[in-house]
Amino acid sequence: MITRRSLAAFAAGSLMLPAALRAQGAAPGAAAPVAMPAVGERPWAKQVPQIRIGLLGGENESDRLGRFDGYRKLIEDTFKVPARLYPAADYAGVMQAFSAKQIETSSMGASGYAGTWLDTNGGVEPLVVPLENDGSISYISVMIVRKDSGITSLEQMRGKSLAWADPNSTSGYLVPRSELRGAGVDINNYFSRTGFAGGHEQAVVAVQQKQYDGAVTWASGIGNEAEGFTRGNLRAMVEKGMLNMNDMRIIWKSRPIVNGPLVVRSDLPAAFKEDFRNFHLALPAAHPAIYEAIERGGGKGYARVTHEQFEPIVQLRREEAAERRRRS
Repeated sequence: MITRRSLAAFAAGSLMLPAALRAQGAAPGAAAPVAMPAVGERPWAKQVPQIRIGLLGGENESDRLGRFDGYRKLIEDTFKVPARLYPAADYAGVMQAFSAKQIETSSMGASGYAGTWLDTNGGVEPLVVPLENDGSISYISVMIVRKDSGITSLEQMRGKSLAWADPNSTSGYLVPRSELRGAGVDINNYFSRTGFAGGHEQAVVAVQQKQYDGAVTWASGIGNEAEGFTRGNLRAMVEKGMLNMNDMRIIWKSRPIVNGPLVVRSDLPAAFKEDFRNFHLALPAAHPAIYEAIERGGGKGYARVTHEQFEPIVQLRREEAAERRRRS
């Protein structure tokens, strides 16, 4: 079962990240200045003749392709190899594509990365994570309900229905389940029913349409709550005109969660990984509009990370899998 010890490890892992970044030579809250890689062909192109980019599900496909097209073109123009976008229907689609070596890279949630790392026996690795506007490298999970539901607290969700975002989502499944258990909530009996909405955007839409009483999704947790915070699913939906925060109420927030990493396959050339990492570290200053488009509002840039910083999430994935086996 997911224990208090593992929950403590998760919290500690989140809060210790800035110290880990200091050990790598980067000040917390600031990425060291990096120049955009020079335009031109690379020796690694013989081993990486194209860059296939997986896009997580949870958002309208045309919106995803539109947000990432400038990013794709910039990668192609910089490294002089074809870059292709591969939108997946859900998180599992990207995870499976990594396992089958059908993509080279994708931005993932921490849970999706941890699951892929387990499924591939270490076949993927993280390069960078986004920095928030306050310089942190974490975000939160929130539980949202309609204001006209009359629900004002987690206690009032007893006997109500709850939508998870995706079984491989950190903020939309893994962490809220773990934290609620740690608070003494029996997930299987507390709610009248739970289900997967098919993504973060879909989970909020399901609440808007009264298919579920509440849903969990992700937000930066900083900035104006009435605007959906500075970054995240709520902010993206507000900006697209899909959501009015005045109609909704946030009734629960998680502890800080490590931002999801930009992930690449471990078997790719080291020179490719370094070029791709530097491309992203330089992106916010060199091409701010592209950066803001792919990060749904942007922040302070990116910070280098290593796999060890995601070990608490890997442990939660192991324990969640063990619990599912016990239930089956």
